[in-house]
Amino acid sequence: MTLIKSISGIRGTIGGLPGDNLTPIDAVKFAAAYGTWLKGYSKKEKLKVVIGRDARLSGQMIQNLVVSTLTGLGIDVIDLDLSTTPTVEIAVPIEKADGGIILTASHNPKQWNALKLLNEKGEFLDAAQGAVILELAEKEEFTFSEVDDLGSVVENNAYIDIHIDEVLDLPLVDAETIKKAKFKVVVDGVNSTGGIAIPKLLDALGVEVVKLYCDPTGHFPHNPEPLKEHLGDICDLVVKEKADFGIVVDPDVDRLAFISNDGEMFGEEYTLVACADYVLGKTKGNTVSNLSSSRALRDITQKHGGTYEAAAVGEVNVVTKMKANNAIIGGEGNGGIIYPESHYGRDSLVGTALFLMHMAEKGGTVAELRASYPSYFMSKKKIQLTPGLDVDGILVAMAKKYDGEEISTIDGVKIDFAENWVHLRKSNTEPIIRIYTEAKSQTEADSLADKIIGEIKEVAGI
Repeated sequence: MTLIKSISGIRGTIGGLPGDNLTPIDAVKFAAAYGTWLKGYSKKEKLKVVIGRDARLSGQMIQNLVVSTLTGLGIDVIDLDLSTTPTVEIAVPIEKADGGIILTASHNPKQWNALKLLNEKGEFLDAAQGAVILELAEKEEFTFSEVDDLGSVVENNAYIDIHIDEVLDLPLVDAETIKKAKFKVVVDGVNSTGGIAIPKLLDALGVEVVKLYCDPTGHFPHNPEPLKEHLGDICDLVVKEKADFGIVVDPDVDRLAFISNDGEMFGEEYTLVACADYVLGKTKGNTVSNLSSSRALRDITQKHGGTYEAAAVGEVNVVTKMKANNAIIGGEGNGGIIYPESHYGRDSLVGTALFLMHMAEKGGTVAELRASYPSYFMSKKKIQLTPGLDVDGILVAMAKKYDGEEISTIDGVKIDFAENWVHLRKSNTEPIIRIYTEAKSQTEADSLADKIIGEIKEVAGI
């Protein structure tokens, strides 16, 4: 059981001892630290915060604690209840709120939950802001409001519909074009809020929907990370239903993966590639993804005459680089689409609409679209960390070992070889080292990962 405090929020498993897990005491303490920071940051007399949650089992409990803590600080709350991460992100500026909190542990299993923190733009806090909140939580320097100054709560469950309207209003999304294509799509909502939002969006776009695990009970029917080994059911159902493709989202709907018409994975790395291909074909511009994402985005961007840049892993880092690079689309290779025309946050609803437009205009099958892109294969492995392991020392040793290659150390260590690459980094959300590799074949990618894992174990003496 674990509690992970980082600049991007607090994440942990439910139950156990305060300080070791995400207990009610930890949820209150961290919500109080955020509210306290917000009061100093905004310097406004009266503050307003938007809150939403995914459908995981602990969500209602954590939501009640967080809402009560904020109102105890004199902050008004707009409560979206069951929602998605991108829905909360768009609600913050629409409501002219001062911040937002999404209660979700994203792709983590059901025993986890977390508080994701937003600023007044509906974007994630930067490292410096996160560090201040961690310090406030540690010191417990909170002053709560007197009875006449308590905050109020307004419930608003219309925001998924508002979010869908925002997507339909995007200049590069035309509902009639998609309706004419008469798509049939299977949706795996992993029994969370994607099971509400994605079918609603598809209905609005005239797409025939086959639902799989779309009841938001919070009982995840499989590991909620949208990777091939977890998605056998939807792969089979796409073929059985003779569907055009399948859509898979994680519990908070900021990661998007597609299943091709033949029941094979389109590849979560290629979600961003396909959406960028469509957008860049309509609007000239640049792209950004993180260091652990496929080279295929660089290739597609250059084909359209744009410039590609890589950012450190983490949505806030990608957004910062997108703004600096004037990127018109970007995101992360885990299926996260960031389209600034909508907002600066990973958004599976926006990604779904852009992909449908691309398919409607291009014609052919999803498998044929995937075959048309540069073919790279990725291996994503990890090493569990043990207490006392000098992780930073291991990464320095690996960088030194390969100092004749192109090396980036802005986030862990990335080693770019001529035909492949490897990226080693500590996870921000789990006690592990991630080892990502990419090559021209799966065998080569897996072999490179295994080779590097062997070398790490040798350096670490494990």
